[in-house]
Parts: sequence; structure tokens; C-alpha cells
Amino acid sequence: MTGIRPRFWTREPGEPAGPGRYRCGLCFRRCLIPVGGRGYCGVRGAEAGALVSPYLGLFSSRAVDPVEKKPLRHWRPGSRIFSLGGLGCTMGCPFCQNHALARPRGRPPLLAVSPEELRDQVRELRLNSVAYTYNEPTVMAEYILAAAPVLKEAGIATVLVSNGQFSAELLNELLPWTAAANIDLKTFDPANYAALGGSLETARANIQKMLAAGIHLELTTLVVPGLSDDPDQFAALVDWVAAQSPDLPLHISRYFPAFRYQAPPTDLELLRRFGRLARTRLRQVHLGNC
Repeated sequence: MTGIRPRFWTREPGEPAGPGRYRCGLCFRRCLIPVGGRGYCGVRGAEAGALVSPYLGLFSSRAVDPVEKKPLRHWRPGSRIFSLGGLGCTMGCPFCQNHALARPRGRPPLLAVSPEELRDQVRELRLNSVAYTYNEPTVMAEYILAAAPVLKEAGIATVLVSNGQFSAELLNELLPWTAAANIDLKTFDPANYAALGGSLETARANIQKMLAAGIHLELTTLVVPGLSDDPDQFAALVDWVAAQSPDLPLHISRYFPAFRYQAPPTDLELLRRFGRLARTRLRQVHLGNC
């Protein structure tokens, strides 16, 4: 174990004497968790006296990937990146490709890695960047923030592959340490975003803050039949992205059936049509999973 403890939480004020409840501050949802319960992410819980996160510093997946797989096409292209994944997620997409990590049944084998051990492993592989990916990385926020200065001192960059649903206070702490990120912009329909367990407003606000902070940012939209395949909504998404910057890269990815969602794969012609539409407003558009 790394000894890192959760700190993005408060005890709910006004509680009578007793075990009380605890307000998590990691994501926009701000779960109010009773003792013995867990938050929406499934990996933050409450015990008498504190909010706990038993998987901080414990990882389910490690790999060395091409940076383009994150996907990041315009940040250190051609390089390789050390990738780490844990457990849990702040959204609940029914088509999740990594649901075994995002919504695990039971506890997969986990490996404890301290920030110093992570630094040494990355150095040994002669790499210069670490991506927190596979599941939602911000459920590991305190670990990321503890590891980031250790990595930076060794010349190793921190990268996030995230759904962008983090709270404002968490983002403010992450900004100085994050070199690059890919954010999933799931859809441009607020109701469909809510159905996936997320907030379009939060995603948009956090994307804007990351751009303003000078983080290298790329966006991904998965075109899911019945959820994010409406041409008018997609056009609105492209307009909004272009209003942030026509140079902001957009990855348009093909969906395949997974987890609890069994609609047919995204029609390839629709994906290409969306790509052509996006290229009328954006300079860097990439089709994925084709």
C-alpha cells in the first residue's frame, strides 16, 4: 500500500452525533455517502470518521502503448507511453469497453505501485510520460497528485484519459501537473449525457478550463446508435468545438457492441459523413475504430 489517503471530501455539517455522512468532492455529482456505503464510482466509501478509497495506488492494468492509442495524435507523435489503469468510474456508460475495470464484479488482481516505484519503472523503460487510462483516472486523484511532482522532477509527463466530469476544486489541483489529456465528449444532448451518468455542462466547462491553462487537449466522441448519432446534435458539437479553437483535435470513433448495449456497430458511411462535416470547421479530425 502507498499510504495515500483521500482528501477531496467533507463531513456533512449539521449531522447529529453518530456515524454521519460524507460528501465526496471528486466529481460533479458530489455523492453524499453514509457509513458503510459507496459513491456512484463504486470505489469511494465511508467509514466512521472518514471517507475512504481502498484502491488508491492499486492498479489493475499496466502497458506500454503508442501515444496515438490514447488517442493523442498531436502530442509527442511516434512516442510510447506508460499506461496505468485502476478500478471505478464516475459515469455509467452501458456500452463501456472497459466495464470489467470501470464496473468490476468482485476484485481483480491489483498491484500496489508507489509514486517512486512508478518513476523508477518508467525510467527503466526509457519512457518520458505516464497515462492514467483504461478506467476513469480521477477516482485515483490523490495518487495522481502525489505522483505528479515525483514524475516531473524526473522529466516524466502526466497524461489523463478522462471523461472530464471532475469537480472544479480537483481540476484546479490537476491543472499545473497535467501535460496532455484526451477528454471524452460523449454527446451534445444534455439528456443523453445524464442518461450516461454524466453532465454535458461539466464536460464543457472543464474542457474550457484545460484549454485556458495551456494543457495539450484532444477530444473523442464515440458515435453510438441512438445516443450520439443524431446529425443535428453532432453538428452542434462540432460548432462548439470550433468555437473553442478550430485547431482542437477531434477523434470520431466507431462504436461496437459491448457490456449492456447491443445495438449494431456504427454505420461506416455515417462515421465518414460526420468526419466530412467536422472537417468543414476543424483542422484536425481523425476517424477511429474503423
